Amino acid sequence: MSFTVAIDGPAAAGKGTISKAVAAHFGFAHLDTGLLYRAVGAKVIAGAAPIAAAQALETTDLENDSLRTPQVAQAASEVAVIPQVRAALIAFQRSFAGRDGGAVLDGRDIGTVICPDAHVKLFVTASAACRAERRFQELVGKGMDMTLDTVLADVKERDARDRNRKTAPLVPADDSIVIDTSDLSAAEAIAAAIKVVDAARS
Repeated sequence: MSFTVAIDGPAAAGKGTISKAVAAHFGFAHLDTGLLYRAVGAKVIAGAAPIAAAQALETTDLENDSLRTPQVAQAASEVAVIPQVRAALIAFQRSFAGRDGGAVLDGRDIGTVICPDAHVKLFVTASAACRAERRFQELVGKGMDMTLDTVLADVKERDARDRNRKTAPLVPADDSIVIDTSDLSAAEAIAAAIKVVDAARS
């Protein structure tokens, strides 16, 4: 039996952390759909054409450790505005969402485009300043030489591009439940999400 949880939100809002925890709590499969676009972005950086890269994507491409770099993130955001790239990846995501045993998908258009009939839709957000600080600490922790101002500018640029694109802009689904993590610990945000899913399953 399938049960789909769609979790959307901007970069560094905490949706990945929440999604993994929710999937683990309920024994659901988890897909970070952003990795699909990062994998395509990485292929483009390596010289591939965006649409061809998306059409040839395989699950093993998501296991590349280099997908978390700022350069790949930028490339992912750029290829994500190409309609043919998005179309090539939609089938992959919908197939995953319909699997038996339940699935949690996190991204930017899961509840609005990929899985509009998801059993639960969450929109995880936080202030740009809060998200930039989190991403900055994460990058510094990995030994990257970044400034907070640079990270904040990148966050705002990505937000603008994601929210203003013509195809599948980043917006909460009309029936989604918003969780603002600006003033929540990870444990509190996870608990809030689990409570919503529990209510939907009962």
